[in-house]
Amino acid sequence: MDRLHSMRVFCRVIDSGSFAAAAREMNLSPAVVTRLVADLEEHLGARLINRTTRRLALTDIGEAYLDRTRQILTEVDEAEALASTASSEPRGHLRILAPPAFAVHQLAKRLPKFHKQHAKITIELSTPGPVETVDENFDVSILSIGRRPLDGDFVARRLARSEVITCASPEYLQRNGRPEHPNDLVLHEAMLPTFLREITFSQGHWGDDEPSGESVTLVPHRPVLGTTHTDMLYAAALHGLGIAGLPSFVVEDALLEHALERVLPDWHVMALTVYAAMPTRKHVPARTRAFVDFLIEEFGGEDRDPWLLAAGCETRRPAARATATA
Repeated sequence: MDRLHSMRVFCRVIDSGSFAAAAREMNLSPAVVTRLVADLEEHLGARLINRTTRRLALTDIGEAYLDRTRQILTEVDEAEALASTASSEPRGHLRILAPPAFAVHQLAKRLPKFHKQHAKITIELSTPGPVETVDENFDVSILSIGRRPLDGDFVARRLARSEVITCASPEYLQRNGRPEHPNDLVLHEAMLPTFLREITFSQGHWGDDEPSGESVTLVPHRPVLGTTHTDMLYAAALHGLGIAGLPSFVVEDALLEHALERVLPDWHVMALTVYAAMPTRKHVPARTRAFVDFLIEEFGGEDRDPWLLAAGCETRRPAARATATA
C-alpha cells in the first residue's frame, strides 16, 4: 500500500464530502477510492469514517488522524518544494482551484502556451464554483474579489481588474433599440444572477477616487432569465435573449468578434480584482512560482481591465461639466 497516496485520498474524501466526488477529483474509480480508505483503516486497525447512506462522519480517531495527516502531507509537499527549488527546470504536479467561468474563458486558451514553456509540469484543475479564499489543498487558488479587502493567511498576487458590464447581441439591440441611460433598461429583457436584489450604475472611471457622474440604482423586475450560472447568462446573451451583466473576462472574445456589444459604455456596475493566491508555506515549489509568474505576464498584474482594453471598449469618463464664468 502506498501510504502517502492513501492518506491523500482519505483527506480528499473528507474535503469533497463523498467517495464519489473524491474519485472524480482524483481521476480514480469510486471502487479504488473506497478500497484505499478501507486498506488504510485495516492498516491502522481503526475505523476513520462512519459511513451512512446520506453522509460521511469522522470518528473521534478519524478527526485526530485527519489533523496529523494534513500536517504530514504539508511537510512532504514542503520537502518536495525545497528539492524542486534547486532544480533549474520546474516540474511536477500543480493543483489549481479556479472559478468555472475564468477557467473556461481565460485559463483554457492559455494552458497550451504554459505547457510549451513548462512541459514537465502537469496540471489538475478544479472548478467547483466561486472562489473567494484560498484552499490549502491547492497550490494556486484564483480569487475574484469585489470591494472587500483580502483576508486570510495566504500570499496573493494581483492579475488584473475585471469590470462587470452590460452587453447584448447586435441582433437583440437592432430589434429592441440601444439603451442610452440605465433607466431605459426597464424597457428591455434583463438576464441576471438570481441572488441580485438591486443594481447600481455609476458614471466615472474605476481609476478615479470618486465617481464624477451620477449614480442610478435599479430594483430589477422579474428577469427573462435568472440563474447563478455565468456561462448560461453568456450563452443566452449570445443567442439574443436579452441584456446581461457579465465579467469582462467572460465576454472578451465575443466583444472582439462582435458577437456581443457593450451596452451603456459610459456606466459601470462593479469591478472584481482577480488574484493568484498561494497558501503561506516555507517553500513555494518552482512549478507554482512559474505558473503564477506566467499568469501575471499574461494578464498584466495591474489595476486595470486588460479584457476591455483589448476589445476597445473601456469604460468612458463622463463629459466634463461646463462651469459658469462671470
